[in-house]
Amino acid sequence: MSVQDGVDQVPVPQAALVIEALESFGATHVVGLPDNGHAALYLLLETHPSIEMIPVTREGEAWAIASGLWVGGKRPVLAIQNCGLLESGDGLRGTAMRMRVPLLCFISYRGFEKMIAHEIEPSFDWHPDTLTREELDSAALLLEPTLRAWGVPFYRYDSDDDAVLLAQAWQQAEREERPVALLITRGLRAGDVAPRPR
Repeated sequence: MSVQDGVDQVPVPQAALVIEALESFGATHVVGLPDNGHAALYLLLETHPSIEMIPVTREGEAWAIASGLWVGGKRPVLAIQNCGLLESGDGLRGTAMRMRVPLLCFISYRGFEKMIAHEIEPSFDWHPDTLTREELDSAALLLEPTLRAWGVPFYRYDSDDDAVLLAQAWQQAEREERPVALLITRGLRAGDVAPRPR
């Protein structure tokens, strides 16, 4: 069995489990730019009674808005795609990290499955030929090395079995007063839980 075969056999994680965890943490807002990886999460949040979805036009705005919400006594969460993280590095560095905002960050890992299918692991030492391969997504190749370089702890969130990581990442962000990322490797699915009416 190849690595890719193993990935295909694991069901995509449920967005409803993520929302249940956010409710238990007292999260008040999810700030982000909608993307395919988080689509199910956004759909369930549209009618959520206590967690407000705040869409942004650029990922750099998400860091500032989430940090402002935290200053105002709220408990925000960030949700962006890996290419958006790469675009918004200065917002992360100059706002959320500098202000020591305890921020749980969901980052959808676009290109993860292609990277794993080609048996490639993230590295600091990419050759330009690797970064330009048509069958790979350089946003996936650069995500983990970038988070390491910026000092952002992260966990891969692959399946519902990883739901324990939600609390672990939230607690680490609170304890260390800094952003902590959950890398959503395969997207989220709506699952069988109907959204609650607002």
